[in-house]
Amino acid sequence: MSDYFIKGTMETPEIELNSEEGILIIKGRSIPENSIEFYEPFIEALGKYVNNPSDQTKVDFRLEYFNTSSSKCILDILQLLQKLYVENGNVTIDWCYDEDDEEIEEIGQDYSHMINVPFNIKVIAN
Repeated sequence: MSDYFIKGTMETPEIELNSEEGILIIKGRSIPENSIEFYEPFIEALGKYVNNPSDQTKVDFRLEYFNTSSSKCILDILQLLQKLYVENGNVTIDWCYDEDDEEIEEIGQDYSHMINVPFNIKVIAN
């Protein structure tokens, strides 16, 4: 499967899926005008990856801010990763946040309770 990459903007996150190495990174801000339209191509690519994954998958979420409609798309991504974990077992998610950003930390904790995947909440020092 070919890798997926989209460069981040002021309103959309950078998304990089390296299927060969099993690395997924989502970072930046996610406030697109139409979240579903923005995330749909990536969710399709991730679905293909889930069907033919690397031996191990490591996921880094490094989101600074995201809107409500993006949160639903993020949950869709996490649910696909849960499917991969159930079928493959080798998935780890790191939810990274700035040490001063309690809101992103709390959202990560909420997501960690919604899915059954090893989920690490990590602080990034400023």
